[in-house]
Amino acid sequence: MGDSIETLLVLAAANEVTAVTHAFDDRLDADVPVGIPVRLSELLWIMRSGIGKSNAAARTAAVLATNPPNRVINLGIAGVLPGGGLQIGDAVLASRSVFADEGVDAPDGFIDCRSMGFPMFPGDESEGLSPNQEVRDRLLPVLDGERVVATVSTCSGRNDLAERIRRRTGASAESMEGAAVLLACLHAGVPGAEVRVISNTTGDREHQVWDIGRAMTRLGEIARSFSDIDFN
Repeated sequence: MGDSIETLLVLAAANEVTAVTHAFDDRLDADVPVGIPVRLSELLWIMRSGIGKSNAAARTAAVLATNPPNRVINLGIAGVLPGGGLQIGDAVLASRSVFADEGVDAPDGFIDCRSMGFPMFPGDESEGLSPNQEVRDRLLPVLDGERVVATVSTCSGRNDLAERIRRRTGASAESMEGAAVLLACLHAGVPGAEVRVISNTTGDREHQVWDIGRAMTRLGEIARSFSDIDFN
């Protein structure tokens, strides 16, 4: 058993981890090993899960089983969906983290798992997983609001797909890990939340707009702001 973890930030990609560690101290080793929590500050830890739902769920669950933190925040970048009302650089809390493409894509429309009789989790109403209320209330003052975020396996590189995700889930943005991290938290009884910084638009790939530099700077700033929050 290692040191007690107050708040664990779960990030997927190495460049997200670098943005966060350098925001605390540019001398910190940004080569955070996958699946191993590393201390950032007195109360804040970081873990790189690897990208996608499977990595995020498995590695978050492993930490929750061995050295459970008091709370988990899935932090990373996301793409804004058509009509999502967000700008590149905006940082939002996921009011719901929705599994957007678990189900059957049938000719007459998408059928989610719950509708087929296979709910994803206890209480699954196909509306996604909500953040822990106390964590939500403390995070919102340092963010730009809250929106539904769709968790996808296939990112929307076509207009029709982006519009379908938006219409079906009500999401303003899409990411690849949030609902999976929150599902691991639900099973372990640990408070969790998803926070996303918008890095790009979605839709037809050749027309997408990206600003990774701006998004990464904001990601680091947001993580720094978390270290000043009294969650207790």
